[in-house]
Formats: sequence, C-alpha cells, structure tokens
Amino acid sequence: MPRMTRLLADPFFIVTAILIVVTVILTLLVLWMYFKMRRFLIGVGSGNIEDSLSFVSGSLDDLKKFRIEMESYLKTVEKRLKKSVQSVHTVRFNPFQGQGAGGNQSFATAFLTEDGEGVVISSLYARDHVSVFSKPVKDGKSEHELSEEEAEALEKAREKLK
Repeated sequence: MPRMTRLLADPFFIVTAILIVVTVILTLLVLWMYFKMRRFLIGVGSGNIEDSLSFVSGSLDDLKKFRIEMESYLKTVEKRLKKSVQSVHTVRFNPFQGQGAGGNQSFATAFLTEDGEGVVISSLYARDHVSVFSKPVKDGKSEHELSEEEAEALEKAREKLK
C-alpha cells in the first residue's frame, strides 16, 4: 500500500485532521465574536456589557434631565409668547377729505396679543399740529369709542390672529 493511502486509513491521522479543522473554525468564530463584541461595547474603557449598560444608563439619565429642562423652558417661552404682540394692522387715512389738507398722513394702528389684549394708537396729522391717541384693548374690544379707522384697524388685526 502506498504511504499516502496508509496515512489516510490511519484513524489517528483522521482524528488529528478533524481536530485541526475544528480548531481553525472555532478560532475564526472566537475572533468574529470578539470584534462583534467590541462594536457592541460602548464607553471609554468598557470591558464588559455591564460597563456599557452603565454608560448607556448614564446617558439616558442626562437625556431625561435635558428633556425636563427643555419642557420647562418651552413652557416659559410659551407664556411669554402669549403676552407678546402677535398681530399688527395699520390703516392710513385723511381726516380732512373735503379740504385736501394733510393727505393720508394720519393713521390708526392696532397691536394685539394672542389673547386679544393690546392697544390702538392713532394719529391725526394737520399742517400745524399732530395729535396722537391711545386706546387700550381687552378681549378684542376697547372700552373707549373707536373711530371708523381705529375700528377697521382693530378688526383686521383680530382677523390676522385667527
């Protein structure tokens, strides 16, 4: 029998070859698992899953604190925003239409918040003087009598809020 045939028929050789193949496969699997585990582990110096979970838990706590702070900040901004002017409308007019004096230099401007609070400011322009008037607005209405132009400015400002 040739030497190679005798070698392949030897049970010790077959077992040794199988063990070498299994060892190589297991080594490759261990390396593959090692690299996969390194990608899974997070954080500086994390050597095991517990360290990674602690790092992630700390990050989650920081994120929760940030969310709470942001919600508080947004509530404050929302309150301030409701108090700020949300709508403005100006109507220009000539109070002396028949005389031609002054042109459309007079105006009425309404400034309103989201809740309909604000003011109507109007100005009457004449060649020799300028008069300025201010009338408070609550719930979209003024306690004071409004001129036609002031009422128009207020109505248009309220429409913009819708």
